[in-house]
Amino acid sequence: MPRAGLTPSTVVREAARLADEVGYERLTLAALAGRLGVALPSLYKHVKGADALSQKLAALAVDELADAMTSAAAGRAGVDGLRAVATAWRDYARRHPGRYPAAQRVPDPADPEHVAAGRRALDTIYAILRGYGLTGDAAVDAARLFRSAVHGFITLEAAGGFGLPRGIDRSFDQLVAALDTAYRDWRA
Repeated sequence: MPRAGLTPSTVVREAARLADEVGYERLTLAALAGRLGVALPSLYKHVKGADALSQKLAALAVDELADAMTSAAAGRAGVDGLRAVATAWRDYARRHPGRYPAAQRVPDPADPEHVAAGRRALDTIYAILRGYGLTGDAAVDAARLFRSAVHGFITLEAAGGFGLPRGIDRSFDQLVAALDTAYRDWRA
């Protein structure tokens, strides 16, 4: 019999909190079971295994990230929208260092909520890119550039990879400005 009050959703939410505390790569079912006060075999009543937990954690993280991005983009266009979404993305990664790596997982086609969250995040980026006149294949390329640039910056920052004596926030602002220039000058 499952522990009273323990549901798949509470298991995933606690896994998210634990991942933020110990790191995504150190999140284990055994650690999660201990955190929840259940025996490891009891955890399998709520989640099918480590991969299933990772997938559900990814869905949660993408949903949260999509919420942050869409809220940031509301009422903004051009470089203001670009900066707002990039900053929301970076802020999410800073607030949730264990969940953020999970959000990089491609949505599982068998999980409609994960797919919908991924679509909301992408649609937010596409909306900003339409303001630059970028649609179709150009928007796909531009979205990949945006994701690569922002994710790369976030990843390097989290790893302590910026050691030069210049403010990191100023460099992030330059990254956004460079993306704005690239999108304004985009060639088909």
